[in-house]
Amino acid sequence: MSAESDLMKQLARESSLLPQEAMVEVGRRKRSLFIGIPKELSFQEHRVPLTPQAVAVLVGRGHEVVIERGAGEAVHYQDSDFSEAGAMVVDSADQVYKADLILKVAPPSHREIEMLRPKQILFSALQLNVQPKDTLRRMMEKKITAVAWDFIKDREGIYPIIRAMGEIAGNTAILIAS
Repeated sequence: MSAESDLMKQLARESSLLPQEAMVEVGRRKRSLFIGIPKELSFQEHRVPLTPQAVAVLVGRGHEVVIERGAGEAVHYQDSDFSEAGAMVVDSADQVYKADLILKVAPPSHREIEMLRPKQILFSALQLNVQPKDTLRRMMEKKITAVAWDFIKDREGIYPIIRAMGEIAGNTAILIAS
């Protein structure tokens, strides 16, 4: 038995000196979004596409959010709410439009389309049925990837964002009326 034990010890020693495979993480490609939120220019549009809480979630996951000063004031979100959530509050729309992804509630105006850079991403209501063709043509010329949140359907054929907005508007109307 001693010979077997010695042989086992020798084999164990020899195998421990051999190079061993090791799982080593070789660096993940970290992808993050650079999101811009301009102040809405449309008459009577007071909504803001992200709340400070949503900004905190995005920033916490490594994304960068820039928001134009005063963008949330009409809905009682202060600039400090957004900055405390991790967003960078800037003074001009030009600074916001440097972001890769622009989030808006209302369709873009002609001025806003001119601020968009080629191949930028716009996530906004587009109201395609009332948009002038030259507006869409200009976005196409700039190769803007435009996602119309007002046309996003779920599997049941329902527009979930429109539905949520409608519920909020309905509840607000009841509160205002009472």
